[in-house]
Amino acid sequence: MKLLIHGRNLEITPALRDYTQTKLERATSHFGDAVREADVHLSVARNPRVPQQTAEVTVFANGTVIRAQERSENLYASIDLAAGKLARQLRRWKERHSDHHHSHGHSASTDVVNDASPVESSLLQGREAELPDPGVRRKYFAMPPMGLEEARRQLDLIDHDFYLFREKESDQLQVIYRRNHGGYGVIQARE
Repeated sequence: MKLLIHGRNLEITPALRDYTQTKLERATSHFGDAVREADVHLSVARNPRVPQQTAEVTVFANGTVIRAQERSENLYASIDLAAGKLARQLRRWKERHSDHHHSHGHSASTDVVNDASPVESSLLQGREAELPDPGVRRKYFAMPPMGLEEARRQLDLIDHDFYLFREKESDQLQVIYRRNHGGYGVIQARE
């Protein structure tokens, strides 16, 4: 598994790198070659009065993005919590993925994906690396058409408040989000 570890307001020591790698390998070990890459952001709050240390892990599993973020007063505890949350989300993803394929008479396959998939190549083609404006972070990702239920499952996996997707029937961009009082909402363009 390719592992990238970034630090904000702290230096990534070899001990911290080894600890993070061990925890993530243990969390992803039951999923074989499905998990090819993990991106870890470790950060410490700048304000010394706020003892908040965050571990954010993003895993790419066969084209699906799974994200876990945890905060605590201890960075090692945050890593432990994030690894546990990631393992639960991966287990849920694997169960849903295998149930989905078996229910339609398909067998679950574990195809080996090349490091540079066609989707990644098409997204990077013609682009050069450049620093964004301060405060603006851009993300590029493939948007295969999907139904509302699949978008809801993706929202649950990435652990964000919203998920942008291309609706299968209308081919329009829509946003599904978690409502404060429970349930989900969808934002779509008026025709």
